[in-house]
Amino acid sequence: MTRSQATRTAITTLLAGTLLSLSACGLNGGGQGGGNTKDTERTGTVSGEITFRTLQLKPKFTGYVQGVIDSFEQRHPDVTVKWEDVPGDGYNEKLVADAQAGALPDVVNLSTDSFQLLGDRGMLADVAKLDGGVAKDYVPGAWEQFRLPGKGDGVYAYPWYVTPEILTFNKDLFEKAGLDPAQPPTSVEQFFDYAERIAARSGGQYSVFMADPKGRLPGDWQKMGVPILNEKRDRFTFDTDKAVEWVGRMKDLYSKGAMPRESLLKSDDINQLYGAGKLVFGPGSPGFVKDVRQNAPQVYERTQVAGAVTGRLGHIGIYAQALGIRKDTAHPDAAAEFAKWVTNGPNQVEFSRKATIYPSNAKGLADPYFSDRGDGKDAETVARAVGAEQLKSAALDANTPVEWTSQVGDAVVREMQKAIQGDQDAKTAVRKAQEEANKLLAAAARP
Repeated sequence: MTRSQATRTAITTLLAGTLLSLSACGLNGGGQGGGNTKDTERTGTVSGEITFRTLQLKPKFTGYVQGVIDSFEQRHPDVTVKWEDVPGDGYNEKLVADAQAGALPDVVNLSTDSFQLLGDRGMLADVAKLDGGVAKDYVPGAWEQFRLPGKGDGVYAYPWYVTPEILTFNKDLFEKAGLDPAQPPTSVEQFFDYAERIAARSGGQYSVFMADPKGRLPGDWQKMGVPILNEKRDRFTFDTDKAVEWVGRMKDLYSKGAMPRESLLKSDDINQLYGAGKLVFGPGSPGFVKDVRQNAPQVYERTQVAGAVTGRLGHIGIYAQALGIRKDTAHPDAAAEFAKWVTNGPNQVEFSRKATIYPSNAKGLADPYFSDRGDGKDAETVARAVGAEQLKSAALDANTPVEWTSQVGDAVVREMQKAIQGDQDAKTAVRKAQEEANKLLAAAARP
């Protein structure tokens, strides 16, 4: 259901906490590539050698990426693109080291985490300035994701591929509770209502969803309208009645057997539980549906897909990758034109046919491949269409703020676990969680 569950089954997410903790060691300083460097400007000449860094695309997508590079170089013979691909395990450390040394690539593959951290420190070029009319080429929800708070109308990366959150569930188990699969939950509160009903009917034979507070927060709170941060983004503000309500519902559902008891304190294999027919709701990722088809065909036949739980704000979780331009690149025309080429409609559609991802490019997303539901009975085909439809209308998503580091998440989860187990009341848990989170935020901000 949650944004976090969706992203875990997509491409590897960067560890924002590692980067944030190192920011006081020079990541936000001046020098080449630093925050005090003046924006580069286009010259009108597309030429030069540029470096292009991707995250964990070799060897599976080597042929595709190299083909995109080759076709660009054919169109622009005065440009040479040097491609480097970095394994996920070492990506954070290399990005930090290069940022500190002023050695960022000209065009760099960024997750929402790394984008925000580099953008906040003034290391990325404003692509809205480099390409004044390019906004219309992208899905609004994807384009808007790469603005920065307090930076006006600037956009600091070209959206690349995206993965939206969807809802997947076992329709047979859903029906056993007397619920209509044609009317799945649309809000967090309704999701909890349905979970209570399913738990009452299950007789302990199966569970509804995973407890996993780390996977559900802050996404559930955002969808319920809980303010995570103040406007200055220097204080957490989630200590609200709505957050307390969420903890109370989770505690009640946990006591009624709606979740596997062990899933509160450790990460269970949700794919395995769902594939064994022991869980009603699976991860909210189109890629998960493909995995079920391959690994649990009998349960796949009982799998149904719907739009993600959004709540009254209409937010869905979107996991996005982008291409940032180094602020002081020596070849802004070549870098901008290449990033635009990689993210154009045809190239994004071709990539999406090779992986369970979606184009951020509006023309690419309009390709019939993404709207075709077939006969409406095949879950993977429907999942692709549902995800694409949500992306067309998605506003700003419910992604985790960069300030919600892994340390903050762990601190919040500890208090939630205590409350869900009944070791403290919900109000105390939320208050203590916010206090701990703010201590960590203040410590990270100190020079």
